[in-house]
Amino acid sequence: MCVIGTGLIGGSLMRAAEKAGRTVWGTAASERTAAEATADGFDVTVDTAAALRRAADVDALVVLAVPLPALAGVLKQVAEHAPTCRLTDAVSVKVAVADLVAEHAPRARFVGGHPMAGTAESGWAAGNGELFADAAWVVAADDGADPEVWTDVAELAWACGARVVPAASDEHDLAVARISHLPHLFAAVLAAVGAEGDELALALAAGSFADGTRVAGTRPELVLAMCEGNRDALLGAVDSALGRLGAMRGALASTGGLAKTVEAGYEARQRWAAARNPELLRVRRGTPMARLREIGRRGAMITGWAE
Repeated sequence: MCVIGTGLIGGSLMRAAEKAGRTVWGTAASERTAAEATADGFDVTVDTAAALRRAADVDALVVLAVPLPALAGVLKQVAEHAPTCRLTDAVSVKVAVADLVAEHAPRARFVGGHPMAGTAESGWAAGNGELFADAAWVVAADDGADPEVWTDVAELAWACGARVVPAASDEHDLAVARISHLPHLFAAVLAAVGAEGDELALALAAGSFADGTRVAGTRPELVLAMCEGNRDALLGAVDSALGRLGAMRGALASTGGLAKTVEAGYEARQRWAAARNPELLRVRRGTPMARLREIGRRGAMITGWAE
């Protein structure tokens, strides 16, 4: 397996894949990161072209773990050095990635992926081979997806300890706009509002402020890449949130009541807590993509192949 990009996600992928017994090599954006990974015993270089040629020679699965703005440049190298490689990614949007692959590396056998795991930290040193344990890992189940590559990506997810959630690329983007990208924006707003208070406000900030603003500690360029890269879906989520905030403000100003907002949030949180114990199942090899999408839509997760 060849991992392009060895930050938090790519570095964790390399660690998890090696632990699972896979031969893995990768590339870093800087000599410093490559040196850190090499010091930890991993085969990492800054020579993306050489890494891709090696992948082409042995038909390795190539995993793109770079921010969305860097993807076009990497895909051009894929088209030059490993044009028909088995290809997946770990980027937090799927439609935009699929469009870029179609434009810049159209011969690649691509199936999108998105491990739903991470921290506010970044870089090789933040990587953790256990990061994906029991995490949801989206594997794009679009019509026309190569079933052999879909199998490769699903088996990679399982090897890393994750559970596969099949989803159409556009449905994935709508979902993560609500449960990932909007929370990043809310965290930024909460942090900014808190900082607008005096030093007393920040001195009193405790658990609720820390929990609500945790992801505001993510590097801004990473947040911008995923949120701006999912603009259309995110706008719908923002509109929904603004509608609820407007209704809440109106109720607070007119009657002083917040019950509807607070109760709706409480009920939604209980639904989320219940979803932390999803239906786990196995599927037969060759299950049609439409059937796989239905499994994902109902919130079930796939843990392996059925006999």
